[in-house]
Amino acid sequence: MSAATAAAPAALDAPRSRRRRLVRNLDPLLLGSTAVLVAFGLLMVYSTTRSMPHPLAYTRSQMLHLMIGVGVGIVLVAADYRTLAAGWRWLYVANLLMLAAVLVIGRSSLGAQRWIPLGPLGQFQPSELAKLVLVITLAKHLADRPGPYRSVADLVPFLAHVAVPMVLIFRQPDLGTALVYGAIFAGMLFAGGARRRDLAALGAAACLVSPVLWHVLKEYQRRRLLVFLDPSLDPRGAGYGIIQSKIAVGSGLLWGKGLFAGTQNLLQFVPEHHTDFIFSVIGEELGFLGGLALLAVFLVWLWRGVRTAAVARDRFGALAAVGIVSMVAFHVFVNVGMTVGIMPITGIPLPFISYGGSALMTMLWATALLLNIGMRRQRILF
Repeated sequence: MSAATAAAPAALDAPRSRRRRLVRNLDPLLLGSTAVLVAFGLLMVYSTTRSMPHPLAYTRSQMLHLMIGVGVGIVLVAADYRTLAAGWRWLYVANLLMLAAVLVIGRSSLGAQRWIPLGPLGQFQPSELAKLVLVITLAKHLADRPGPYRSVADLVPFLAHVAVPMVLIFRQPDLGTALVYGAIFAGMLFAGGARRRDLAALGAAACLVSPVLWHVLKEYQRRRLLVFLDPSLDPRGAGYGIIQSKIAVGSGLLWGKGLFAGTQNLLQFVPEHHTDFIFSVIGEELGFLGGLALLAVFLVWLWRGVRTAAVARDRFGALAAVGIVSMVAFHVFVNVGMTVGIMPITGIPLPFISYGGSALMTMLWATALLLNIGMRRQRILF
């Protein structure tokens, strides 16, 4: 047998061996915790909408978006994540165009213009996908300019990177997503090597600007912030949601009233109980222990995300993983805090759980990117 003939099978086996190694590197805990969260989310969407007209329509819609999200997610896992870095500028521009399009052709609901109608396919919320695009593009920007960052001036290019899409989102208006951008920015800058004093300076500057932003906010947004400090200011208006949510969570006690047995849920006392306030229903029906178990699953998910950042083979992958973890952690903290009255109402959904196709698909694709980064690691730390 000639050397060329002998080398042919070896050349064919190399890609197969590499694919097997990538599959072995899939993080089972990240994959498993995601599956648990998604399955539980479908269950709670059904629970929160079963007393509405056409209740199965919500669950079917969520399942349809789940299938689309998983399908695209498989493609994202299979392709090398570094191909996203190569086209980051195009992604950034497309993101801005998508957010600008919302202001022109977007559909308004509840005082906000955030959705692009897609005819029989429903509607799409670009600000959800924009979070993941920001993570990818900012990670590449930071990877290309590794520092050292000796002053706040060195952080200005990254601040501008985030500020442009944030302004477009703020115009919708979508204060909650704008705050998520801030959390992603802070987390990625910290992981990227920015000095704590410079981050503190940026935070202080944001606090100084906040009184000016007060006059830019819509009236309903100002009322939400005021009733956060004192819900009794408007108990039948802006404070109604917080009051009913706290009643629902408190009435669940330790074990809850039972799945599908929440009265605040069935009688629809809690507004937006299938989206923003879905954790209120979880607290009422499954009690303190049920809510604690859900937070434990989120903690596992976040731990594996941090682990992915630690084992990433390059700076881009590590920073992208940190951005995704920052995004999900902020979502969970603000949403849960909102339902128990320790955070103002901002309209931030609970990842994987709240009803909303755009949000669910974005979280699935973020998980796929984490899995992709972890699969292509060079070393194993823990």
